[in-house]
Amino acid sequence: MEGGEGDGASSAMAPLAKWRHDFSMAFQYYLDRSTPHPVQRWIGTLVAALIYILRVYYVQGFYIISYGLGIYLLNLLIGFLSPKVDPELEVMDGPSLPTKGSDEFKPFIRRLPEFKFWYSFTKAFSVAFLMTFFSVFDVPVFWPILLCYWIVLFVLTMKRQILHMIKYKYIPFDFGKQKYSGKNKSSGASSSRLSPD
Repeated sequence: MEGGEGDGASSAMAPLAKWRHDFSMAFQYYLDRSTPHPVQRWIGTLVAALIYILRVYYVQGFYIISYGLGIYLLNLLIGFLSPKVDPELEVMDGPSLPTKGSDEFKPFIRRLPEFKFWYSFTKAFSVAFLMTFFSVFDVPVFWPILLCYWIVLFVLTMKRQILHMIKYKYIPFDFGKQKYSGKNKSSGASSSRLSPD
């Protein structure tokens, strides 16, 4: 008799599990399709951030959620700006990033890749937005103190990160592939091509 009840519960869970699996597959499909479109992804994230900011502004509350969101986003930013292998921690094999011009070129590999950074960033704003609909998270605080504390924390953290970048001579941004020109032709030949016949 107990086995019959267990079968009924598992059969009731089967449609829910199927729906969950289908939703997960569809979500992953659209997430994969968004991968090669970083500008559109970030525009969508900025829209989500703007909606969250407007929500907090009009409600005049949920400042503790905004503070926690700011701390989390700062943590994500540090991961995005940091190399995958920290040269300070890898003293046995030597630094992984070149420190002199004669060192071997090693590309900068982020600890937190751009796509994961974007995904976590967007998810954080979405969760924070949903939390603003529950009054239990609206803890009364004096928000200017939190803002000042977050600004001090941001400045100190970024100062440390910039000093780390200077010390190990790396730049975490890539503004496109470096372009190399072929053999230089004489300037007369190139100017004759540009002049109209």
